[in-house]
Amino acid sequence: MVKELYDPHMFNYMWESLDQDHFVVGTYYIEDSRPDWDFIDHLGQVQRLALEGSTATWMDIKEETPEVRERLCSKVLGYYEIPSPPGTRRAVIQLAFPTAAWDVHVNVPMMLLSISGNIFAFCDKVRLLDVFIPKAIAQKFQGPKFGIEGLREKLGVYGRPLVLQIIKPKMGMTPEETANQVYQTALGGADLYKDDEMCSELENCPFEARLEAVLKALEKAERETGHKTLYMVSITDEVDRVHEKARRAVKLGATGLLLAYPVGLSTLKVIASDPEINVPILWHVSHMLGMLPTMSYTVLAKLARLCGADMMLTPSLWSSLQVCSVEEELRTSQTLRAPFYHIKRAWPMPAAGMYPGLAEVLIQEHGIDFIVPAGGGMLGHPMGYKAGAMAWRQAIDAVLAGMSLQEAAEKYPEFRAAAELWGIRKRPQCPWGYRSPEFHPKFAPKNI
Repeated sequence: MVKELYDPHMFNYMWESLDQDHFVVGTYYIEDSRPDWDFIDHLGQVQRLALEGSTATWMDIKEETPEVRERLCSKVLGYYEIPSPPGTRRAVIQLAFPTAAWDVHVNVPMMLLSISGNIFAFCDKVRLLDVFIPKAIAQKFQGPKFGIEGLREKLGVYGRPLVLQIIKPKMGMTPEETANQVYQTALGGADLYKDDEMCSELENCPFEARLEAVLKALEKAERETGHKTLYMVSITDEVDRVHEKARRAVKLGATGLLLAYPVGLSTLKVIASDPEINVPILWHVSHMLGMLPTMSYTVLAKLARLCGADMMLTPSLWSSLQVCSVEEELRTSQTLRAPFYHIKRAWPMPAAGMYPGLAEVLIQEHGIDFIVPAGGGMLGHPMGYKAGAMAWRQAIDAVLAGMSLQEAAEKYPEFRAAAELWGIRKRPQCPWGYRSPEFHPKFAPKNI
């Protein structure tokens, strides 16, 4: 009997074929080049990817029966060819992975093995573009404890973006130096504070001493200004220490936690799900950037939100770290705030090299539900740390009041000094729908 090239237990499917509650679906870009070959069987390559993410090995095994494949093998839902030069095949594909493979105990590591395991080993290029999480699986996750609405309620701040000071330099300051820095920017109106991701246990700045000093400084500033603040203290550590460290921080009065990606999404989920850890979590992504050639920022953001991140550093075209396309940057921000079953909305944080002259562009791109994290773009202000925080608040308030930033520079000396140092950014406009800019009404010459 002739064996079918493309296993019907994998290929004879489309979205409408599925009970969608029982499949996680990955959307991938794949590319393969065989310049000297006259024929490229790209569906054969897709079959390898689908098998590798589920049941198969490189040889037929008798126990891998048609029944096993039907129940547990991933399904090919879509192959969407992208025009390519001769000798190359490019496509977007969709593979559905049965949750029956790990649904007795739903867990992040096994889900990641399905959608992002050996699949990366086969094609010349593979990138996971998106992942569909069924409602039945999402219900096993709590998501953020606070998210956008909860953090606003905690701070009593509504109707504007939040301003976060990144404590700089990344390491080396004593607890007293750190406390003095945050005290000054708190007087200037910053809402949130975070350790840099590189801040760890240093001999001259123990974790407990730094936490105590910063909290005292922020309490003093609140008594003087009436403005509430939160401090995200870094707890990144080995897996056998980080959970205990999070609980200890909360017992010592911590108002927030900073957790960096090297600890893994599973650690984030465990800490965010702990009822004793009732403070917001900031998810720091720097180590995660090494994954971007194979996994989109949008996927990483969706998974971080699912696992409990209240806020997450996100990319921006206007930053000192441009890591992906503008479209991927903005889709990441939108994904963190889009409806997602019961999962609370999480804060995007367009990051790296932010300065007050960006306020209008950032609000145009993200609305008001974002956090702007500023390190050098606040602490480098020529009039000092307090003025650096004031400049951010002045810029944001001016934009939301309908004032131009040029007008704000005339009104506020602190913002003016920031604008003179770093400038004011205008977002370029693109005249879609017309043959060229001169025919677009928005670009018509004003011959008055």
